[in-house]
Amino acid sequence: MEIQKSETPSQATGRAGMKKELPKHYQDHRHVWVFIELERGQVHPVSLELLGEGRKLADKLGVQLAGVVVGPPDGVGTGPAIADAFAYGADLAYLIESPLLVDYRNEPFTKALTDLVNSHKPEILLLGATTLGRDLAGSVATTLQTGLTADCTELDVDVDGSLAATRPTFGGSLLCTIYTLNCRPQMATVRPRVMAMPQRVAKPIGRVIRHDLMMVEEEIITKVLGFLSDSQSEDANLAYADVVVGGGLGLGAAENLQHVKDLARTIGGEFGCSRPLVQKGWMPFDRQIGQTGKTIRPKLYVAAGISGAIQHRVGVEGADFIVAINTDRNAPIFDFAHVGVVADAIRFLPALTEAFTRRLAPRDHLKLVN
Repeated sequence: MEIQKSETPSQATGRAGMKKELPKHYQDHRHVWVFIELERGQVHPVSLELLGEGRKLADKLGVQLAGVVVGPPDGVGTGPAIADAFAYGADLAYLIESPLLVDYRNEPFTKALTDLVNSHKPEILLLGATTLGRDLAGSVATTLQTGLTADCTELDVDVDGSLAATRPTFGGSLLCTIYTLNCRPQMATVRPRVMAMPQRVAKPIGRVIRHDLMMVEEEIITKVLGFLSDSQSEDANLAYADVVVGGGLGLGAAENLQHVKDLARTIGGEFGCSRPLVQKGWMPFDRQIGQTGKTIRPKLYVAAGISGAIQHRVGVEGADFIVAINTDRNAPIFDFAHVGVVADAIRFLPALTEAFTRRLAPRDHLKLVN
């Protein structure tokens, strides 16, 4: 659903008309910014994906793309982050370093980013829809009293230069394009793997603008008592898996998900499911694939018994190769799958697993034959 534009000034009485009435104090806002998220000194991949998307928006608007790096003053994480920002498309970088920014806390990060925005006035500000990014984006947008479109699947600029942020709505059944009509910056968050990773181009670091954090520790309520790594967590890593096997309602029963797990294990991939299976309690939420779960961009995605509703399609259509297995030859998933198999997934998956097992272990197979 897109906001319709008015044809004449006399018709500009609704929200569409407001697009032409940006207050004067916002009209000097320029450039596209991407917040570079650091995880224990490492750049989160979603920030690099957003630099690629931000580059496209900046080029359309004829403005500069900037990376915003916030972190501790040792330079261990911030230095490489700035280098990455330029290597993935930024024209300049903003840097805020402080001992108060060693670990993520909402108050100092919000203060740092809002002060930077008020000083340098970006037109568009993009953040990753991660745990950190969602927390920070919401508080920054609230402090700046501007609009924020969350979990976007597409970003573009309208003919008048406004950010057109598209996201699913009504439980993923519709796509809605949202505009921030009369406030700046226009803010949006995007989930990891929704946008393609741009190509890294080696180039020297360009202009870096430093900004001070005007805050002291006594002003911060939150205190960091320790850090517990989740590196040993057994949670799914669907977003960055090269191979994913997903199961849907077509499997009929929870126990049949074992066929999905078996195939995933055989071909060295992750396994997941569509939203109805999580709603039924057959799988945990961290295994849900789709716009309301995990967005994936694997080299291979095998969808077994999944109809292919729009929220699922949005979450998987970035895959390089999609194989769909479904008894319904009219299932929507066949409209975007690269290969479609009309078959009962409960019978087809074990056969496919056996075929892969034989293919991947030819020597063992020859021993059995002899």
